[in-house]
Amino acid sequence: MARRTARAPLVLTDEQRSMLRELAGSRTAPQREVERAKVLLAYAGGKSPTEIQRLFGISRPAIYKCIDKALAAGPAAGLKDRYHRPYAPQISEAAKAWVIDLACRKPKDLGLAAELWTLSALAGYVAAHATAAGFERLARAGKSTVWRILDAHELKPHRVRYYLERRDAQFERKMEEVLMVYRDVELYRADAVHDARPVPIYTVSVDEKPGVQALSTTAPDLPPVPGKHASVGREHEYVRHGTLSILAALDLHTGEVIANVEERHRSREFIGLLQRLHEHYPADALIRVVLDNHSAHISKETMAWLAAHPGRFEYVHTPKHGSWLNLVESAFSKMARTFLRHIRVASRDELRQRILQGIDEMNAHPVRFQWKKFDFPMV
Repeated sequence: MARRTARAPLVLTDEQRSMLRELAGSRTAPQREVERAKVLLAYAGGKSPTEIQRLFGISRPAIYKCIDKALAAGPAAGLKDRYHRPYAPQISEAAKAWVIDLACRKPKDLGLAAELWTLSALAGYVAAHATAAGFERLARAGKSTVWRILDAHELKPHRVRYYLERRDAQFERKMEEVLMVYRDVELYRADAVHDARPVPIYTVSVDEKPGVQALSTTAPDLPPVPGKHASVGREHEYVRHGTLSILAALDLHTGEVIANVEERHRSREFIGLLQRLHEHYPADALIRVVLDNHSAHISKETMAWLAAHPGRFEYVHTPKHGSWLNLVESAFSKMARTFLRHIRVASRDELRQRILQGIDEMNAHPVRFQWKKFDFPMV
């Protein structure tokens, strides 16, 4: 039998040696990798394959393969099995590309009713149309084969990932205008404004919270019972009585909420809120309103009412898809977390009364919502 030729020594860096030692002492790594790490450490330490065989009880062919791979491609290669394909692939790259193309298209665009693929539907479509497309092998492909093709390209056509398209070309400028208003409010409260300011300015943040449901229970709630029931018991069934909308203005100087509760939120309801603001603040003051571009805010009726009160209101619009810039949303969030949470009423009238009562309770202890972070230089 021919003798094996002598092998070159294996030189390890400190990082490689540390990695191999950690792997050799691991209890969770695959056993074959642990054994190969021990082999490489021993060989790098000067031991011969014969000594390594006696030390670890590993066959000599396995030791030689491990050492040869490490000498050829590094210690990391010596730890892994060498990939080999026993036969040529039956599904060509062109066939896989065809499946990927189908997965990236919507089923409705291919004459089906569905909006998105399921794995079963895609596999069925592939099998039904593979022969006509020239990929005979895919006519027998099942869900697992299609899944492997998709997984290799990290595709999940059955899922929807939502995103927000920025449709406002002036988003940054409008955002800066809103933040400048918030900074001006802080300066105004700190008496840091110039004495020459002609009229006092009151800044309010305005928006609507539509669709507040008037729900009633079909049976009385069961109160908590110490030692038996820790929470309120409530019947699953409920009765709908309709919805109401909260039209609110948050005074950014004091935290007071001025609100109307309406069945709808059209232009006439919004004008009603503006009328309340007009009556609430001093006649010689300018009311600066931070609000979005809802149709009721800029309708012909609203513009006509504002024209009848010249110099009284000033609009500062938030950018499209920038409702998070409007501080009144924080007041709505507080409502949702307090008196609107799990609310049950017998009618819409009771819901209106409860909402107004909750707003009065908030105004009894007003909270000034402030914008803390300004990401652009202030001059």
